[in-house]
Amino acid sequence: MAGSYGVVVSLVYWSLRRLLELLILRARSERAKEIEILVLRQQLRVLERQVARPRPDLADRVLLAALSRVLPRPAWRSFFVTPATLLRWHREAVARRWTYPPRRPGRPETASEVRELVLRLARENAGWGYRRIHGELVGLGIKIAASTVWAILREAGIEPAPRRLEASWSEFLRQQAASIIECDFLTVDTIFLKRFYVLFFLELATRRVHLAGVTAHPDGRWVAQQARNVLMHFDDEGVRARFLIRDRDSKFTRDFDAVFRSEGIRVIKAPVQAPRARAHAERWVGSLRRECIDRLLILGRRHLERVVDVYVRHYNAHRPHRSLAQRPPITKPPPRREPSPSSEPIPLERLRRRDRLGGLLHEYDLAA
Repeated sequence: MAGSYGVVVSLVYWSLRRLLELLILRARSERAKEIEILVLRQQLRVLERQVARPRPDLADRVLLAALSRVLPRPAWRSFFVTPATLLRWHREAVARRWTYPPRRPGRPETASEVRELVLRLARENAGWGYRRIHGELVGLGIKIAASTVWAILREAGIEPAPRRLEASWSEFLRQQAASIIECDFLTVDTIFLKRFYVLFFLELATRRVHLAGVTAHPDGRWVAQQARNVLMHFDDEGVRARFLIRDRDSKFTRDFDAVFRSEGIRVIKAPVQAPRARAHAERWVGSLRRECIDRLLILGRRHLERVVDVYVRHYNAHRPHRSLAQRPPITKPPPRREPSPSSEPIPLERLRRRDRLGGLLHEYDLAA
């Protein structure tokens, strides 16, 4: 709009200027006019030799096209463009005069809210095709064609429903994380070179770790008894598991699996030499070693039980996790602060530190 207004103003200015020049020319003699025309033509030839191609703006084109309509055709030789160019400029000026705001052909675009709703239904319901999504939209009172739903899904790169139902191992874990438990053994050597085995269970949804027991001889009877103890602990904590993932270690006997199957829990054996199938348990073992075990000298079984128990409580109740938005598995309410500017620092006297394992682990909280 601003550009069109500027063109109109420029055209009016040029018209007034040329009108004044015509009035001045009428007051001159014919001989003076002819001499001036010869001078101007000679100057124009000199300029044409210097400029390869003139570039008139919109106002120049409109004015020259208008003058061509009142100038006799034989006199068009004075223009620096061809007659065909003048006629084209005139046609463009007429077309621009009757040009309406641009409008895309076809039906109007689908509202952005409807597009977002279609994509949301497709993401939240992997088994729904475009026909099923279209039916849901009709039930919500939204009038839209089924072909439009199909086009929206195609533009967003969303596969048809049968392909979206094909889940990989990682997708299966994410979907079933709320009901999956991983278990594994951790080995620790004492200062006297005696090896102990630590059995633990880990909830995939919350990353919470449950310590089952520590022993130097993990035989079948001991492992089965720890499985029963863990199930009773799960009942007390309200943990509802449907799957248990374990490796193919011989310490996990048939009795161990039978304890979980009796409670309706399916035992899944991880593939051979596939640590990624138990990535969460392997990650916790690495964290325990780096942050605790590798920095201590373990004296015996009781010492090891105490160290692992303290770390498990620290891991569950305080240590932040990136997968949980920097929250610990056992969520705790954020500290309450008085309203203050965001740039105001927290007083250091309110910061409290708790030492665990003789200062090996630190936990920080804000005092009330």
